Amino acid sequence: MKSLTDHLAQYAAYHRDRRNIFSHFIGIPLIVVGVAVLLSRPGFSLAGLWVSPATLTALVASGFYLRLDRRFGGVMLLLLGLSLWVGQSWALQTTAAWLGAGIGLFVVGWIIQFIGHYYEGRKPAFVDDVMGLAIGPLFVVAELAFLLGLRPEVEHDVVSRAGPTCIRTAKHPV
Repeated sequence: MKSLTDHLAQYAAYHRDRRNIFSHFIGIPLIVVGVAVLLSRPGFSLAGLWVSPATLTALVASGFYLRLDRRFGGVMLLLLGLSLWVGQSWALQTTAAWLGAGIGLFVVGWIIQFIGHYYEGRKPAFVDDVMGLAIGPLFVVAELAFLLGLRPEVEHDVVSRAGPTCIRTAKHPV
């Protein structure tokens, strides 16, 4: 199994333009919440918890993240739990509201992602490796941690393998 650094460095190699990274701070959470909304139906209440395909997906994803790294995995577990809560809230609305919210969040999130990759000048990571779809949310959490000065050893390892971030321009396409 690949390590945390292996996954993050591979994903980061497709995300070195700071504008693209910024777009991921918006687009990926919208996509994750959109998926949680859409997968929250069908569902049922069990001991006060909403059980749906979104629940199973979040549990599997959380297990994967926790196996890679307990600290980042714990943050992902919390964020996926919040996504499930939002998903449940929309699942209990009318079908039109549920679908509108889920599809709307999902589509807007992807539009923002593709705008970011326009600046990057490179295709999204998942095109070459479908695991990029699972690593994207973890990448956002890791990048936020790095901005806050947390986990410098992981940041160092990722940057040493993927290279530094920059702003790419037509005159300077680094």
